[in-house]
Amino acid sequence: MDIDIVVLWVDGNDPAWQKEKAKYQEEKITDANAVNRFRDWGLMKYWFRAIENFAPWVRTIHFVTWGHTPDFLKLDHTKLHIVRHEDYLPRENLPLFNSAAIEMSIHKIDGLAEHFIYFNDDSFLLRPVNQECFFRKGLPVADGSEVVKPQIGKLVLWNLRYYNALGIINKHFPKQKAVAANRKKYINHVYGIRTNFKTRILERLSKNRFTGFEVPHAPAAYLKESFSALWEAEPVLLQETTSHKFREFSDVNQWAVLWWQIASGNFWPGKVDNALCSGYSWAADDICSIIRKQSHDMICINDPDEPTDFEKASQKIRDAFESILPDKCSFEK
Repeated sequence: MDIDIVVLWVDGNDPAWQKEKAKYQEEKITDANAVNRFRDWGLMKYWFRAIENFAPWVRTIHFVTWGHTPDFLKLDHTKLHIVRHEDYLPRENLPLFNSAAIEMSIHKIDGLAEHFIYFNDDSFLLRPVNQECFFRKGLPVADGSEVVKPQIGKLVLWNLRYYNALGIINKHFPKQKAVAANRKKYINHVYGIRTNFKTRILERLSKNRFTGFEVPHAPAAYLKESFSALWEAEPVLLQETTSHKFREFSDVNQWAVLWWQIASGNFWPGKVDNALCSGYSWAADDICSIIRKQSHDMICINDPDEPTDFEKASQKIRDAFESILPDKCSFEK
């Protein structure tokens, strides 16, 4: 089975990109256009080294970019496909600075395999993984246990993407019917006794509507047909998302596709071994410890919303990656 990777990357330090962004953003810095949404931590060479060392079975890496590419990258590598936004997105909507708008059409990338893993550029492999971490018997591996995400305080963009995705799922998938058809996937030994107990309680408390699923903030396995199915079901909503240059409250993102696979039963029960971290200065040592010990399959290093000593934190994290991946890979010049 051919398995590809799609990864989105932006160089927030590129003057040409900054000039283009400045034409469209409002003067006021918001959650949609803040610096941390686009900042490059200088870690992509370790991302490629990790893929080559820990997932050599990947067929092709589709590297999605506004137009710039990392200086170290060997653009003619046989396993690399450079994808610019204009290659698969409507030209009338460009330029785009909204990750949801960019990712909701990735199934249209030319040559993309039916089975693929979607990475954000802040997620990294830390140790060898096999194909079955992502796909089993042709199905994407996902956590089908039900959860509740209570809202505390002010709604921000990521909260609304969660609830927007949940609205789509409950609109198209009657819960009782879905649960009856796929009970062994929603309640499964891989989730553990406590998680299965919570799911059973939620089935009783909310019989007609799903309360939500996990948002892993980790590389996720997808089928192209799942994106196509969502587009067929919600063309107006997805067209609106794809037209928004910056993040909007009404946007939906890849979580809606992930949950579509779960609600339809088109997945294999599994758990992702991922460490979710934020790159605060005070957290850098903990992040580095996880990297050096390779204590998880993957790590996601979110760029924090609050001020941080970026240079100090990013250098520490680069040093940690260098300690486990010191050798240049074939993707580097």
